[in-house]
Amino acid sequence: MIKVLLVDDQQILAEGIKSVLETSRDIKVIGIALDGVQAVEKCALLKPDVVLMDIRMPNMNGMVATKRIKEAHENIKIIVLTTFDDSDYILSAINNGASGYLLKDIGATALIDAVKNAYAGDTILPAKIAKKITDAAAMVSSDKELKLRKTFNLSEREAEIALMLYDGFTNRQIASALKLSDGTARNYISAIYLKLGVDGRLAAVEKIRSLK
Repeated sequence: MIKVLLVDDQQILAEGIKSVLETSRDIKVIGIALDGVQAVEKCALLKPDVVLMDIRMPNMNGMVATKRIKEAHENIKIIVLTTFDDSDYILSAINNGASGYLLKDIGATALIDAVKNAYAGDTILPAKIAKKITDAAAMVSSDKELKLRKTFNLSEREAEIALMLYDGFTNRQIASALKLSDGTARNYISAIYLKLGVDGRLAAVEKIRSLK
């Protein structure tokens, strides 16, 4: 039996979600919290397996509550269930330890499956939400690449390789991904270090991270 805690400041909505979930014999809703403070308290008291977490609530929002709960109970799976598909909310939820992000227009069967899948350890990101994350990440990457080229006078290829260094690629992985010889990749990396004014990978990563 999967024990679920519902967190939503609209109690009538939470009751409706409870009715939907309990049509599954594998799921039992063990409590409803009306804000993030109650959510943190009830997780400590009831030890749910899965939490369905709203975002905008009084006293403590869902992002903060997610972070607090995951810090105290890393095994509890949290799925954000909200009406907001803003990429900042999505990335914040995932960074704070959420196992998934769903919109409230989800169908009953899909919601039940999402709870079961999160309980099994899967990450729950519908295609629409995954695209939001991909688009946001691409914008951040593109912005950082432009700043690298402007600040350190890197060529387009050098900026591309600098970001790969930042993302943790080894020299060999960079060479393979860009179809370069190992020697050519090393030459590019040496040139990048020179332009950044650093003497190694860790210093280069810190320099790139510090770009505002």
